[in-house]
Amino acid sequence: MTTTLPASVELLGRALDYTRARLGGVRGGVLDRATPCAGWRLDDLLVHMEDSLDAFTEAAGGRVEVHLTHTTEGRIAAIEEKACALLGVWSRPAPGDVLVGGLDLTSAVLVATAALEITVHGWDVGRATEPVPIPSDLALALLAVAHLTVSEADRGIRFAPALMVPDEAPADVRLLAFLGRA
Repeated sequence: MTTTLPASVELLGRALDYTRARLGGVRGGVLDRATPCAGWRLDDLLVHMEDSLDAFTEAAGGRVEVHLTHTTEGRIAAIEEKACALLGVWSRPAPGDVLVGGLDLTSAVLVATAALEITVHGWDVGRATEPVPIPSDLALALLAVAHLTVSEADRGIRFAPALMVPDEAPADVRLLAFLGRA
């Protein structure tokens, strides 16, 4: 797990690069496709991704408020713009701690968590459009983040139960299995 804010920001940059490439596969007529998230269409996932980017960007100001988005027009452009803004705000000096729903998180952990969410949702987008594995080095770094931030209490709410895979499975397979994705 990255322990410094600059290391987490670098991880976030790699996560955003991977996900931007997956978003490039989103074209008209695919928004109704299923994603690996049970009951979610690609359009639902894109709305969630945009909300997440807003929240992680707001966190640079020290506090997160949840905003709901209700439109799909221009969603990819908005997500890409917000992804750049997210990386930009966390590349500057930021608070040492961030309040998220009453939890006090260090900035490095929050930014690494953003990288995890962005990457996994990028993989979800890819599964609905054109599947591309998560690069091994990125998956390995995010596996440490996942083990730190995803607890049993998250299962059934934010994540499905972990799936069993061999210890020698590739890092992306282990990461996705830990997060309940096959």
